[in-house]
Amino acid sequence: MKQSRQSARIGISGLAAYIPPYRVWLEDWCDWTGQQWPKVREVVGRSFRVRGPDQSVYTMAATAVMRLIDQYDVDPTRIKFLGLGTESSTDNSAGAIIVKGMVDRALVARGKPPIARSCEVPEFKHACLGGVYGMKGAIRHLALDGAGGQAIVVCADIAEYARGSSGEPTQGAGAVAMLLEEEPTLAIVDLPRSGSASDYRIMDFRKPMSRFCGQDRSESHQVQDFPVFNGKYSTTCYIDETLHALTDMYDKRELNPADYFRSLRTVFMHRPYRRMPETGWAVSYLFALLQGRADDRAELASYCYEAGIDPEQLRAEMHSQPIVAALAEPDRLQHEAYPLTMAVYRVFRASRHFRREILDRLALGSDTMLDLGNLYTAALPAWMAAGFEQALDEDSLQAGEEILTLGYGSGDAAEVIPFFVADRWREATSRIGFGDTMEFAVDLNFEQYKALHDGRQPTGLNYVPNNEFVIEHVGTTDERHFTDLGIEYYRYVG
Repeated sequence: MKQSRQSARIGISGLAAYIPPYRVWLEDWCDWTGQQWPKVREVVGRSFRVRGPDQSVYTMAATAVMRLIDQYDVDPTRIKFLGLGTESSTDNSAGAIIVKGMVDRALVARGKPPIARSCEVPEFKHACLGGVYGMKGAIRHLALDGAGGQAIVVCADIAEYARGSSGEPTQGAGAVAMLLEEEPTLAIVDLPRSGSASDYRIMDFRKPMSRFCGQDRSESHQVQDFPVFNGKYSTTCYIDETLHALTDMYDKRELNPADYFRSLRTVFMHRPYRRMPETGWAVSYLFALLQGRADDRAELASYCYEAGIDPEQLRAEMHSQPIVAALAEPDRLQHEAYPLTMAVYRVFRASRHFRREILDRLALGSDTMLDLGNLYTAALPAWMAAGFEQALDEDSLQAGEEILTLGYGSGDAAEVIPFFVADRWREATSRIGFGDTMEFAVDLNFEQYKALHDGRQPTGLNYVPNNEFVIEHVGTTDERHFTDLGIEYYRYVG
């Protein structure tokens, strides 16, 4: 597929990441908790990372931005937009300006100029989609009043779930920063032909402030940000919103969905755990077959017959436009919005076509992602970083080739955005350094994991911060003449 004609080609020229070193192997976690390792490995992954005792979403974001500036020799004075996408912020007033302040001080300490004083500093929040919305905002900025400048969007999050919950093995932490500009060197982002969808889903995945009541924030204890979520219902929401965003893109581009699916070689999606994007893309493929040619519909019918389902009944279900929010009741949360489709999906997953049509298109970077866990807003750009690096090693992408990206945020909303590989993608990819970021790790034992998870200082951690931001101390004063209660003070460890 060819990209759309735009007055200026705008996209991504660089990616840089910060991943905390503290690692939990899921096989160890299964031993600690009595879970089944083979199942966890197939559904979730291999390992996840945990934030350290002196880290927050702001320290991770600022470290990723510093790495981006260093790795791509960015002139800070050209940055006129610094966006933060996160659902883990701990300040309901300030956002990206905190990151800018940290980066500015570290740059000046090195004898370099700070980021431009005229830089915009918005924070974007919509569950895991905040970073994608930030990227779209940056591209619109560069297309209008920010033309000729550069923009940075950093996606940073801490995914933590209560111990003993179904979400516990899907935790993670980290940040990925993106450099955006005109005539990009990594990938052109084709916003005019992207697809969008949103629908209020009530209790899909939420973070109400009442969860923090009674929690203490000090240098010895971090606030815990466990979400209110309903796993089965959340999966249903992910699938449904993905379908609607794809439909919006198909309509804009007048695409035959089945032909389009087969034209793609690489897809990057929001990835909370291993199985979720596989399921979302596979169900989308089945819907595409229904809208395809006679041989596509025959393929879909073959899966129906094996599942014992009448193809006409499946067709009616796929056209039914179910009201997913109607399932947001205690006695309906486990129901399927598309029960026949999911039965056919299980047959398709076991077929010989599944690897070729689904897994092969999700292959680039997927092995690295098994060791990241869920990064919320940073999950999609992290997969892109890992995928581009693998493509460089294998020389498996071509300039001008279309890559489809799909961002998702619970609650919920989805964005389907075509990327086109830039001519200089190899040079830009060589600077990402994602593999190097993942290389160093400190493996946690059960007691250390429990301490970090519970927001306490662990013992026996042999890690000294290096070239990263840390929390130096947290304000505790709440007096009439001066108050800094809960405000974090930061330091760059060079």
